[in-house]
Amino acid sequence: MAKRKRPVPAFPRNSGRVPPHRPHGASGPAHGGGPAYWIYGQHAVLAALANPARRIRRLIATAEAAPSLPAPAGHPAAEILERQALERVLPAGAVHQGVAALAEPLDEPDLDELLDGLSGAESATLLLLDQVTDPQNVGAILRSAAAFGAAALVLPRHHAPPVTGALAKAASGALEHVPIVRVGNLAQAIERLKESRFWCVGLAGDADRELAAIDLKGRIALALGAEGPGLRRLTRDRCDFQARLPTSGPIVQLNVSNAAAVALYECARQRKGGPGDPGPSNVQSGGNA
Repeated sequence: MAKRKRPVPAFPRNSGRVPPHRPHGASGPAHGGGPAYWIYGQHAVLAALANPARRIRRLIATAEAAPSLPAPAGHPAAEILERQALERVLPAGAVHQGVAALAEPLDEPDLDELLDGLSGAESATLLLLDQVTDPQNVGAILRSAAAFGAAALVLPRHHAPPVTGALAKAASGALEHVPIVRVGNLAQAIERLKESRFWCVGLAGDADRELAAIDLKGRIALALGAEGPGLRRLTRDRCDFQARLPTSGPIVQLNVSNAAAVALYECARQRKGGPGDPGPSNVQSGGNA
């Protein structure tokens, strides 16, 4: 597969700062839609209450946990419930830490809206998940995405989990900060990203080069597949480069959420000029992946 020539940036340097993406709840259609759902756990609930775009229908807490909640400011006052009564409201087995909020879903921007918001950014990181269906994994990936400054998480509309309380709990508040973008076809979305000057890097355990050998300081989309099958062939073929993580020992394959965290760390390390930074010449002279 022929590789693209490295594009000449048509935008000024901005010290690596990514402009803010279209915020959840901004004017426009609500692409996420869907019914309200319970968010539970201290971090997830407090982050939802702090998000002005999040609409809370009901807030419940035990008497012990209620003092940790902020004073009502545009959201309902907390209803105090006995722990057993609170647990009857929530899904079975929910780890709630004494607080829960019935929340309406956030708006999900479409891909063009996301790219419009990033049009002036010299560097930005996107995560693309190919048929990763476990909400715990997606939530954990969102948490890493927020920690390392990723601009968005791109998921296929099918073979990806809906946003639920379990996903929000695993994200530990990151759902309020990293937008989810759903696309009909991931391979076509990669082509659209290329048109917008993104380099797409697919993580594959059998790739010839390690991730650190690729320049990740520009506009980068990291594609990760489900555990076991990995990236689908069509998704993998659309990527500009394929790379592996430097694992060794008796277990060489990481959980997808751990792999995402390591890959995001490598992006952040390179952008801060860490030791061993490969520099821009590697992408230009590295040849075909």
